Amino acid sequence: MIVLENVSKVFKIKNKEVKAVDQANMHVKKGEIHGVIGYSGAGKSTLIRCVNLLERPSGGKVVIDGDDITTLSKNKLREARQKVGIIFQGFNLLKTATVYDNIAIPLKLHGVSKEEVKVRTVKYLEIVGLADKHHHYPSQLSGGQKQRVAIARALSLEPEILLSDEATSALDPETTESILELLLKINEEFGITILLITHEMDVIQKICDYVYVLESGKIVEDGTAIDLFTSPKHETTKKFLSAIAQRNLSASLIEQLHLSGPVIRLTFTGDVTGEPMLAEVNQKYTIKSNILAANIMELKNGVIGNLVVHFTGKPSEVDHALRYLKEHGVGVEELRDDN
Repeated sequence: MIVLENVSKVFKIKNKEVKAVDQANMHVKKGEIHGVIGYSGAGKSTLIRCVNLLERPSGGKVVIDGDDITTLSKNKLREARQKVGIIFQGFNLLKTATVYDNIAIPLKLHGVSKEEVKVRTVKYLEIVGLADKHHHYPSQLSGGQKQRVAIARALSLEPEILLSDEATSALDPETTESILELLLKINEEFGITILLITHEMDVIQKICDYVYVLESGKIVEDGTAIDLFTSPKHETTKKFLSAIAQRNLSASLIEQLHLSGPVIRLTFTGDVTGEPMLAEVNQKYTIKSNILAANIMELKNGVIGNLVVHFTGKPSEVDHALRYLKEHGVGVEELRDDN
């Protein structure tokens, strides 16, 4: 549905070239939710603006539904953009227009008939849960309600793709949760493909099928949400994960606990998540295990469990136990081993 091939965007600042996006490659499948995560200044907003050519790439291709939109004429590009809706962090609502008019006016500008404008405006306000707010003004709404108006406005043009530019970063956690639930509903009920950018890993955790990690304009890691949450490779990905889950114990803490023997992180996914694998190896081998940290994360497409465990016993028995865990689908990573 969305394909980026070696997309770059270079800005000239004080006679210097700055690469905001550097050779980005993405493939967003129809009907899926893909997320781009990165810290401030990573190039996320520039990247997403390249998708609908609000920023024209300095190089590379942007393919939407089979068409390279970087080669289209102005009229053809205008038509192609009608397939793509976008919601912003700052809502971008008309302050002097009612909720109804904030949706109706863009439809009128797109040449939608008066009757159809009314039908769509009423329909999408109901979908986002604001059927009773037609005559309110933005100043009378909460942040979450303003974002719902912005989502209804984007949906009213009936796009095939929805871009989300940090749409939840200005909202409190409870409101963020409700907006993410709404985006999931839109994706599931209408089959709309969603590409979002965020600096919040819990947003990725909640709704994404696939994830791209951006740093200094480059995609440094990508994969399914399950893959990235279970076995992150790049240091940036690991930092994001550590912000939402205790996956590691610091070396200093391990030393303070005066632990001898291996400290292991065990990762459970799929069916093995509900199995008493640790109890089994304790019974099967002459070892003892002490759980130092634990958490369970619920993703859109599965559940992941993490345990940080200190094992004691003969090294050969510990090795057998770890091999048994690996053979039964448990991820095993040594955080420290001083045997």
